[in-house]
Amino acid sequence: MLTAEQERGQQWLSEGGLRPTRQRLSLATLLVGDGHDRHVTAESLYASAVNAGERVSLATVYNTLRAFCDAGLMHEITVDGTRSYFDTRMDDHPHYFWEDENRISDAPSGELELARIPAPPKGTEISRVDVVIRVRKL
Repeated sequence: MLTAEQERGQQWLSEGGLRPTRQRLSLATLLVGDGHDRHVTAESLYASAVNAGERVSLATVYNTLRAFCDAGLMHEITVDGTRSYFDTRMDDHPHYFWEDENRISDAPSGELELARIPAPPKGTEISRVDVVIRVRKL
């Protein structure tokens, strides 16, 4: 019998059309089991899985996060060329990147105004716009 958290994880996988393998269900439960949105790195999710007693490799975590993104369950937010965060909140919203802490958090959507963005190159369309506001403590 599944816990309430595991049921949320299983429902989330189902919404993305993903088969609930043991490892996917474990990671999904860590991500959405409590009903709250998460910002994670592959490394932080791996550490959470290990702390929860799950047997999973870092490579599997990377591959699973990619599958979750491909299924439309989460977004990848690239802060720079070497650092990616994964967000379970799927609506369009900006992020703060806390440089001193190497983490991201949601920024208030209602305060962001984009007056205009460039037209996409011919034969393409804009799929989404990511806004990352870098902050650091004074």
